Amino acid sequence: MIGQSIAILFGSFFVLLFAGVPISVGIGIASIITGCFFIPADIFSIIAAQRCFSGIDSFSLLALPFFMMGGNIMNKGGIAKRLVRLARLVVGKVPGYLAATNVLANMFFGAISGSSVAATSAMGSIMSPLEKEEGYDPNYSAAVNICSAPTGILIPPSGPLILYSITAGGVSVAALFMGGYFTGAILGIAVLIVTIILAKKKGYTASQIEEKDPAGKILADSIPSLLAVIIVMVGILAGWFTATEAGVVCILYCTILAICYREITFRDYYDMLADTMVSSSTILFLISASTIMSYVMSFTGIPGAISNALMSVSSNRYVILLIMNVFLLVMGMFLDLTPAVLIFTPIFLPIATSVGMDPVHFGLMLIMNLGIGSVTPPVGSCLFVGCGIAHTKIEGVTPYIVKIFFAMVAALFAVTFIPAIPMIIPYLLGLVDKFWW
Repeated sequence: MIGQSIAILFGSFFVLLFAGVPISVGIGIASIITGCFFIPADIFSIIAAQRCFSGIDSFSLLALPFFMMGGNIMNKGGIAKRLVRLARLVVGKVPGYLAATNVLANMFFGAISGSSVAATSAMGSIMSPLEKEEGYDPNYSAAVNICSAPTGILIPPSGPLILYSITAGGVSVAALFMGGYFTGAILGIAVLIVTIILAKKKGYTASQIEEKDPAGKILADSIPSLLAVIIVMVGILAGWFTATEAGVVCILYCTILAICYREITFRDYYDMLADTMVSSSTILFLISASTIMSYVMSFTGIPGAISNALMSVSSNRYVILLIMNVFLLVMGMFLDLTPAVLIFTPIFLPIATSVGMDPVHFGLMLIMNLGIGSVTPPVGSCLFVGCGIAHTKIEGVTPYIVKIFFAMVAALFAVTFIPAIPMIIPYLLGLVDKFWW
């Protein structure tokens, strides 16, 4: 039964995927086909409908559209520009300072917006023209922008971490957010190091631009933007509001800030609301379809079978985690982050916990893994957005991405095999019981 269910479920899913069927529809159809193979169709149709509604009947899910809306406001409300000036102030003296600025700006902006795609778009739109003026290779610039964007889904507040928390059955959002700081920083530093090395080889110099404003004024201008993160995180940790309510606070604060900056109009606000509604509905549909798949996998015993198969290969924790990482890196090349979280969390979380990995640690490893997948072909969302913004071709950007990719994987392995990196801050704040195996 298990072998048949695995073949039918994943076989039909990948056939539909390569046929060009949208991922959410493919998940739903593959799950229904598999379910009807083992359960009478009239009964399974009722079960599937119930699972769809129960999957999205969650107050915590409201956090996703709220933070997405907050990210849209930051993108168009003048906040991104001020963060770029702060980043340039920090790295102005290193070779290839504009590319290094792009990395830090993606970390700053991603920390507020919680979206790697939004960071790719916002920072690419700002940095690409500046880098072109100074003679940077557009392929190099685009690759740096694309590879540094995934830091935005690790440094909180982060929509994918909230999604993982819900899928994993209520893992502490506060612990995930706190663990995301070092995790995202390690990834950003890895990208930054390779960026500077490549800049030296290409002969890019440090900044020759004399800022009109003093450093104090640039820092002061950026503080209100950075306060968005501080308000959200302090509010959650202090118990003033939940992660969902924090999303509302983020929208209100960013709206006030954008109005003060006079960067958006009522029409812009309407467009942002419409964009958030479309994006949110897409995610909710994915979650609904994935709950059917989760039920089918649970009913047929697929997670247990995969767990036993992995354990039969080796009982060594490091070998099992290495296999999981390689598998997720490959799957991240073919699946977008949201469906991948929904599909693989119920499969691999029990395996990870059985070898002593904390659910918070696993969640950060999973999101980092799939974030790296977003920069690789053939389905990398950041890759396509970054190439489109920079007006470059994938084949031109790929050689640079490959070089940075190995540094990103090294950072991933550090986070995976050194638990203290993601877990030390949650441990010190009393959000988890331990920071080692």
